[in-house]
Amino acid sequence: MPIEVLLKAVFILLVIVAGLAPVITWIERKQSAVMQDRIGANRADIGGLTVLGLLHPLADVIKLLTKEDVVPQGANRFMHLIAPVIAAVPAVVAYAVIPFGGVYTFGNYTISLVVANPDWGLLYIFAIGSIATYGTVMAGWSSNNNWSLLGGLRASAQMISYEVTMGLSVVGVFMVFQTLQLQNMVLAQDTTFRIFGFLELVGLPVPAVLDWVRLPAWGVFFQPLGFVMFLTTIMAENKRPPFDTPEGESEIIAGYHLEYSGMRFGLFFMSEFIEVVVIAGLVATLFLGGWAVPWLSQETIIGTVSRLFNVEFATGLCAILHFTTFMLKVVFMIWLQMALRWTLPRFRYDQVMDLCWKILLPLSIANILVTGFVLLLVRGATQ
Repeated sequence: MPIEVLLKAVFILLVIVAGLAPVITWIERKQSAVMQDRIGANRADIGGLTVLGLLHPLADVIKLLTKEDVVPQGANRFMHLIAPVIAAVPAVVAYAVIPFGGVYTFGNYTISLVVANPDWGLLYIFAIGSIATYGTVMAGWSSNNNWSLLGGLRASAQMISYEVTMGLSVVGVFMVFQTLQLQNMVLAQDTTFRIFGFLELVGLPVPAVLDWVRLPAWGVFFQPLGFVMFLTTIMAENKRPPFDTPEGESEIIAGYHLEYSGMRFGLFFMSEFIEVVVIAGLVATLFLGGWAVPWLSQETIIGTVSRLFNVEFATGLCAILHFTTFMLKVVFMIWLQMALRWTLPRFRYDQVMDLCWKILLPLSIANILVTGFVLLLVRGATQ
């Protein structure tokens, strides 16, 4: 493995995924407290210092590491022990194809801020993400508990169902940007488009006063319905409220991980928060321009700064600006997921399945047809 790839993989693991996931547990507590007019996490302290509750993630780790790891009598021990690993690992390795910066040239050396950039990058995420389903099913089945088995069945049915609509909801993005490569998809969004340019498609002139009005060429502006559907389906894939029917305590006690304790339960617990980071990064990449700075393309940034400093300094500053922009979008998407999580009540299981098969699936197919029609109209007008 080249040293560059290894360093980028370690950076992703330690800074973006492992760095954000524990903090998200604190964010969830504090954000829910703000929304419910409570104080939130503030009890864990060292020498009387609570640090706004930031010590609670550390207390969680200590608690999980010191709890007894119990395997129920009659359980399939091997399956029971390996299921949390199968559920957690895909959430981490999925970030390998999400770009956290662009491609930069420093003299004779070129670096791309993404661990791997295959032509089928988004398909890789879908394939890796589907493996997590095996972890939940194995956890429910191997625990020798009827309630756990019911939770595993719910999880498998829900995740398989929403994967269908999740894939269809982003077909429109493929059609618009003409690529499955996530880095190229962000490059295509690192520009702007005229808001009123559609008037030319119907043969109407664009007034000069409106011709200069431009928006970033982000996927959310080309695929607003696709954005809503993809965010909904991928949150359902993560099994977090309001889609947490596999873990519905009021219905099936605690779901597929009922018989787990200690750090193995912690793996299930952390995998959901890691997936929150992955969801935020993926949605930011597909629909919010990824690392692209609104209205400022990479060429514009480097060209402007290089007038005052050398090109290498301008390129390095551009890379820092791109990474900061990407992380701000990730943080915004994390906040949005938390806001939805603490706003909407849990759906009934039949409502979750009806939403997928009766509403989102037909809408995703209709979105593909409308997108294809508009693209044909645009192609015909430009020829």
